[in-house]
Amino acid sequence: MPFRWNPREHLAMGIYVLRWAIFAIPTGIIIGSAVALFLWSLEVATQTRFNYPWLLYLLPIAGIGIGLLYNLFGKSVEAGNNLIIDEIHEPGGGVPIRMTPLVLIGTVITHLFGGSAGREGTAIQMGGSIASKVSQILRMKESDTRILLMCGVAAGFGAVFGTPITGAIFALEVITIGQMSYEAIIPCLIASIAGNECTQAWGIHHTQYHIGALSGMKLVQNLPRISWLLMGKVAIAAIAFGLASVIFAELTHGLHRIFKWLIPWPTLRPALGGLIVIGLVFALGTRDYLGLGVVADPHHPTGISILSSFHDGGANWFSWWWKILFTAVTLSSGFKGGEVTPLFFIGAALGNTMARLLHAPIDLFAGLGFVAVFAGATNTPLACTIMGIELFMNGQQNPLGSGFVIYLSIACFLAYLFSGHTGIYLSQRIGTPKISSPSLPAGASLRSVREMHE
Repeated sequence: MPFRWNPREHLAMGIYVLRWAIFAIPTGIIIGSAVALFLWSLEVATQTRFNYPWLLYLLPIAGIGIGLLYNLFGKSVEAGNNLIIDEIHEPGGGVPIRMTPLVLIGTVITHLFGGSAGREGTAIQMGGSIASKVSQILRMKESDTRILLMCGVAAGFGAVFGTPITGAIFALEVITIGQMSYEAIIPCLIASIAGNECTQAWGIHHTQYHIGALSGMKLVQNLPRISWLLMGKVAIAAIAFGLASVIFAELTHGLHRIFKWLIPWPTLRPALGGLIVIGLVFALGTRDYLGLGVVADPHHPTGISILSSFHDGGANWFSWWWKILFTAVTLSSGFKGGEVTPLFFIGAALGNTMARLLHAPIDLFAGLGFVAVFAGATNTPLACTIMGIELFMNGQQNPLGSGFVIYLSIACFLAYLFSGHTGIYLSQRIGTPKISSPSLPAGASLRSVREMHE
């Protein structure tokens, strides 16, 4: 049998990796430093809000401030994550570097005064705008600019959650539904690792999650011996996770249109959103659904949060719905921040509810919902499966890990399918439809598909 080896081909591959390491590592370090500053600022803002509850009543005024800031300086970056996705598809005018300070300031203000928002959108936008600026300085050609923008997304996402592998896969998967181009996989991985390592070097630590059911309840002994009953329960819950992601995405997009119709001047829209959030707080008698929701207010330690949802009694039957409503109102009215951390909250709380309904392990289903609702809302099932591994199996020493991955995959893949052709990023394009349909042309964006069905 002839043995074929082309030294020139492998030399070219080595040069390719070296070349992109030279570009991606410094870019990742810059983005990682920016994310570290952002996470530190976010922690300060959150603790300040906990210590001074009256800040919530200034949320409408803060919203006007954000609206003025973007009206004066940020009209060209108002599209946020969708602008970056559009630039990756068709590089054009680039992503202005002013997106970085604007989204950082806007997100910190949103959290300081009690808006319900996340942090991934901010990290992605900072990563994309920084990467775009680097490409302009280096005068990169269009194809290289596209790859570097994906590196920016990977570095921002990987650094903000401490999940570098997920960051790399997310950057590849989020651009086009049903298709992934591996051309940028090595640059994205390099950038994501560099960004994450840099963020940690600045002393930033991420929340640790633990699923006691992995080792304590003997769910799985050895593959392929799995619990078919539990698998069926996971499948049922996964459908609910997918439908929850549809509710979140459609409510956010729908409310955005209503706010635009009610208040033509965008500067005032966040003021109305802020008033509605304050009204919801008074109506429910709780502040549990403000901010990130990762941990409860230390002054009210029994409050509902992502971490509390991993325990029996840690969430109410409709906690997931209230977090959807708070976040949709906050973001659709013009406040800044991401959607993913609220989606973690929604998923964990819904997982808590589904576990009680189906008589399943609460912490297991909270963990599955944590990533599966995110998978449905962003159409990134592979990235979310890997995120579950990075977050929940990090440091776990048990023989049940491979079995957990099966449940994790079922949850993420089915949630992705049952979320349909919706999502929080309307600039995502359909590479391969989830089901064959003449009304879903390949290459169409979720925005155009949504408009066709209105």
